[in-house]
Amino acid sequence: MSTGVAVSDEIGATFQDFKLGQGEKLRYILYKIENKKEIVTDTKGPRSHSYEDFCAALKDDECRYALIDLDFETSDGRPTSKLVLISWVPDTGSIRDKMLYSGSKEALKTVLNGVGIHINATDRAELDFETSILPQVRKFA
Repeated sequence: MSTGVAVSDEIGATFQDFKLGQGEKLRYILYKIENKKEIVTDTKGPRSHSYEDFCAALKDDECRYALIDLDFETSDGRPTSKLVLISWVPDTGSIRDKMLYSGSKEALKTVLNGVGIHINATDRAELDFETSILPQVRKFA
């Protein structure tokens, strides 16, 4: 399903820096759909932020896309990190926003080329690191 929502040119350039660890050192980037027309950068979290800080930046009633650099240990105990795209479409969000974000995700995924882990979350339980996120991420480690 295509919604006609475009991705801001700035997102591609910022993503390349984020992926390569250049420029501004970030833990995460939140994206929002502005005026139902364009996906733009909403918030950036500095590298010093934790996963808990990231979760706190997501509002319970506002949809967002989130790109996060997750640090974790593999099943055999090796430290590693992966870029993860989380589609935050909370159950408490408006129906219109939920449809718009769900239908526009592919456009963003195309620009964020190289992010192989995509997670959909609709409530706080689906953001729980130990029980929801980590098992999905470890599959790709």
